[in-house]
Amino acid sequence: MTDRWARAEAQFRQREAERRYRRDDKAWERSRRASATPVADEPDWDDEPEDGWDPYEDDDTAVIPRYVDEDEYDDDDEPEPEPRPRPRRRAGARTAPARGGRAAARKAARKQEGGRRRLIWVAAAVLLVLVVGAGVYKLINRYTPAEDFAGPAGAPVVVQVKSGDTATEIASTMAEAGIVASSAAFYEAAVQNEGMNSLQPGYYAIPVHSPAADAVAALVAPGSRVGNVVVSEGRQLHDQHDVNTGARKEGIYTKIAAASCVGAEPERRCVTYEQLEQAGATTDLAALGVPEWAVESVRTVPDRARQLEGLIAAGSWDFDPSGSALDILRQLVTESARSYESTGLLESGRVNGLSPYETLIGASLVEREALPQDMSKVARVIVNRLEIDQPLQFDSTVNYALDKTEVATTDADRGQTTPWNTYAMPGLPATPISSPSIAALEAMEEPEPGTWLYFVTVDKEGTTLFTQSYSEHLQNIELALESGILDSGR
Repeated sequence: MTDRWARAEAQFRQREAERRYRRDDKAWERSRRASATPVADEPDWDDEPEDGWDPYEDDDTAVIPRYVDEDEYDDDDEPEPEPRPRPRRRAGARTAPARGGRAAARKAARKQEGGRRRLIWVAAAVLLVLVVGAGVYKLINRYTPAEDFAGPAGAPVVVQVKSGDTATEIASTMAEAGIVASSAAFYEAAVQNEGMNSLQPGYYAIPVHSPAADAVAALVAPGSRVGNVVVSEGRQLHDQHDVNTGARKEGIYTKIAAASCVGAEPERRCVTYEQLEQAGATTDLAALGVPEWAVESVRTVPDRARQLEGLIAAGSWDFDPSGSALDILRQLVTESARSYESTGLLESGRVNGLSPYETLIGASLVEREALPQDMSKVARVIVNRLEIDQPLQFDSTVNYALDKTEVATTDADRGQTTPWNTYAMPGLPATPISSPSIAALEAMEEPEPGTWLYFVTVDKEGTTLFTQSYSEHLQNIELALESGILDSGR
């Protein structure tokens, strides 16, 4: 048995060092018979047992390679074993992995791990450079003053502060307009000025090339806001004068002209009343921003100078004063149309039976004829009279075409035939007669239910009486005459 172990071990060392397998017992026996004297009582290895019994099944001399610690081998020094033909092995034998293959795998794994570590170190180094660089940049900029103008400032330019703008956004606007040298300089000055907390959206005239602190001070100064016009309820496009006092009531065009001025004398720039009136009379309705629901009616207005009446709504408006007269009117008419439409104007015909433009005309009459608490009832009187084709007979429509106006009108005034005088014709006037409030418009869109056909204000406190009976209406007129409210100044 010792000789057999020696030969087996010698054969094992000649093959691949890591390959483990069970010996080929038949080949081994043939080799033994050729070199040694047969041993008695041993089985004939050339004869295959019929029942599949293996004489060395339980033999404890199976070739088991000596255990070798893997660390004993130097992978870099060990030559790659020469490829040998794989020995035939009987069924069921197991093959151990080649020691050289495992070593190559370990070597590849170590190289891959080393490469991965190098990448991690490179990435960490790049990140460190970026962080340190950013810190240094921030530190440098912290102690570097923002670029700023030294002055003197130049001519004013118009900039817009939009609703919701932050100090950062305003600073960018100022820098882009050339007012300040940098947005950073403006921002640093703005956050130190408490006036910025009460700044309102709108247009402002600020001199170019201003030091940042001066630009902020100019922005929050009371007179810096430009292009802001307040149109009161019932205001008309053109100026009017009171019969009794001669006082002038400024029209919308006059107010827009005053709000359009930018700068100080002698360089002060304004859009004039005459320019606005001329632009407002153009036949290019699209250029004026006239909404589609009003175009057909406005096109047939008999007096072009009055075609925009009522289309600039009551309220506070901001416009860009650096634009032309046409630009300014287009902006105001467009924004007013959106305001009107937001009340449900375009759907109001289902209730009052009128077109949107007719509803706007009716609202202007309500504005001039009624106090807020009576607006919905006056709107109902208008609708009821239009349904039966009864003249409206409103003094406000008579006054509209007059240069001098009053609450009462004379017989001569009421006898004049104009496109607006509702004493001289049935139906609505040719245009609105003023800019109605939203309250008047909503009252006209949905009048209070009722059968009233007449109303009259009977005292100076504004008490107004409504009735369906003409005889009762005459009695109410007597009360108005007794109070003096219907006395004419002429």
